[in-house]
Amino acid sequence: MQFAGRKLTRTVLIFLTVLMNLVPLAMLRAAEKPRIQARDYTIEAKVVPQLHKLTARAKVKFVALDDISIAIFELHNALRVTQVKDERGTVLPAERVSQNSTVRVALPNGMSKGQEETLTFDYEGNVTSADDSPVPGLKLAFVGDPITYLLYSGRWFPVTNYGIDRFTVRMRITAPQEYTVVTSGGTAAGAPEPTESSDDSSAPKLQAREKAAKKIKPETAATKPAAPKPEPGMKTSSFIWDKPNFPGTVVIGRFSDTPVSEAGMNVHVYFLKDKADLAQQYGETVAKELGYFITLYGVPISSELKLVELPDDSVPMAWAPEMVGIAARNISAKVSYRLLANAVAHQWFGTIVSPATRNDWWIQDGGARYSECRYIEYAAGPAGAQEAVKDMAVGALAYDSVPLGQIGTLDTFDPVFQSMARDKGGMVYHMLRWVMGDQKFDKLMRATFQSYHGKPLGLKELEKVAEEVQGEPMNWFFSQWLDSTGAPEFKNKYTVFRIKKGFRVVGQIQQDLDLFRMPVQLKIDTDGKSEDKTIDVVGTNSSYTIETFGKPRRITLDPNNWVLKNSKDLRLRTAILRGQQLVQQGNLAESLKEFQKAIEQNKNSSLAHYRIAEVFYLQKNYQAAANAYRDSLNGDGEPRWTEVWSHIQLGKIFDISGQRERALSEYRQALQTNDNTQGAIDEARNHVATPFKRAE
Repeated sequence: MQFAGRKLTRTVLIFLTVLMNLVPLAMLRAAEKPRIQARDYTIEAKVVPQLHKLTARAKVKFVALDDISIAIFELHNALRVTQVKDERGTVLPAERVSQNSTVRVALPNGMSKGQEETLTFDYEGNVTSADDSPVPGLKLAFVGDPITYLLYSGRWFPVTNYGIDRFTVRMRITAPQEYTVVTSGGTAAGAPEPTESSDDSSAPKLQAREKAAKKIKPETAATKPAAPKPEPGMKTSSFIWDKPNFPGTVVIGRFSDTPVSEAGMNVHVYFLKDKADLAQQYGETVAKELGYFITLYGVPISSELKLVELPDDSVPMAWAPEMVGIAARNISAKVSYRLLANAVAHQWFGTIVSPATRNDWWIQDGGARYSECRYIEYAAGPAGAQEAVKDMAVGALAYDSVPLGQIGTLDTFDPVFQSMARDKGGMVYHMLRWVMGDQKFDKLMRATFQSYHGKPLGLKELEKVAEEVQGEPMNWFFSQWLDSTGAPEFKNKYTVFRIKKGFRVVGQIQQDLDLFRMPVQLKIDTDGKSEDKTIDVVGTNSSYTIETFGKPRRITLDPNNWVLKNSKDLRLRTAILRGQQLVQQGNLAESLKEFQKAIEQNKNSSLAHYRIAEVFYLQKNYQAAANAYRDSLNGDGEPRWTEVWSHIQLGKIFDISGQRERALSEYRQALQTNDNTQGAIDEARNHVATPFKRAE
């Protein structure tokens, strides 16, 4: 699934680049020390999709982490707080701070450290655009038809310390009768809450969850929310998640429910009708991925999982306990199993264990990213996994300006934070597997999930478990990859000598990081059988001596990419990645500079020339674009899809300039490649039939 991975990378790029202008605000928000911690919510919400309206009441139980006189909660800017009361019914002053999407509630009597309080928020608003989002430009919440989505990251209810503070929740969601409500907990179908007099046989599971929740937080007649009055055409569904976690994501839509059961796992797929015929296939894929991760990590937090469709204007993927969501653009006949694997892995990384601080976020997102690579290795073999590792390496070094262990100074949606936590975090897991070996690494993962089930996990705890499994100190490894930036660039100098029993290779591995220490694999290709050796590289110069039977023809350093390292090819790919992100921002002039840096690394790079051509095409500089597409065709042909799409784009340029015969020639050459990457062949056929016309 080579191109599927590329398509995912592009999607993630779009997701990241809308955030590039948010760094000052993000750093301001991240710099604030949390002073309260939410522990339990009772939420009643009503959505009217046709009016884009959300009306809600959230009862928040929280504890003070310090002596405070003001409690600060994050809340989506589109939502207006109409009233805040304490548990004694006193109305409290509340101030909206739109700059950082917060609500500041004054506490007249203050709170001492460790003291608990419960506040009730009444709020409402029309949630329609990304303008009021906690991350401007990125829609994390939307009320409308046919899909309403209220992601936890959208802060549609008052949130503290996003992604760190675990909490329990009880929700009653009212929506039009024809809509299905999908969220963590409750029943898979989101059945309405039964009354005490109900004898509906479908309700026992929900009633059991309610009883369990009441054991955690008993409700009195004064605190228990009154049941809403029935409204014509509306229904109320109830959900309970009684284990401290990160529930709160709610998706409401005109879905078909497709149940899939396999190997003891129950998957419910909620797609709109136009994609319902793909639901079974996607459900089976998710069940297989769950089964694979169970063999690696142990049982998940639940034997149920709900896969739900998200609109294209939101994030590519979202997750919550017992639930994953993927954007409609990623649902096609060719299953996006890479994206699904990443999402499913969050049922362990994020749900079972979660970061203790923002500095530890890589443990979660990097773990899910590397789990994606592990599944690719299982499903597509080592070659597919190698491509995924290369993608991670590019992301790991694209913004390698902050040590991985210090990314908490940035906001979780900052592009540098995202790149480091996801990709460099994934590479740390990959390298740790190489250092420990498969058996011990898998034992480490299982031991970690068992020891810290339902708990925050920090570097100190992970390092402790790693040392127990490995039987020796591991601080050198974690310090090297979390406390510093950069990666080594290896050079191998060697001489081959003839000896009685064959050949002796005397060599030296050089690199530029004085404190570097890692085992590095050497592959020696000889006249006979290839041989593998592992060399401990310590410092800037490491000598080695190897004897072989056959004459060495070539020696390759780290052929399987176990170590994060710099290289000419990697610098090319990181420059292209940064250029693509600048294109997404609309900064075409700066993007050209990055693409030119890529050309400096490899003048024959078809991909770099193709990206330059795209920029010229966007600028309507068609002659320059045509020249660059020709350069791409005359380049190294990597990746392969640059050939078919260069011909198609040249055909479009000729159609725009009124040269139909030359356009047809390019489209026909595209067809001759037989490369249907991202529907290339279909598009070429369309333009053979009908001349391309650029939209105004």
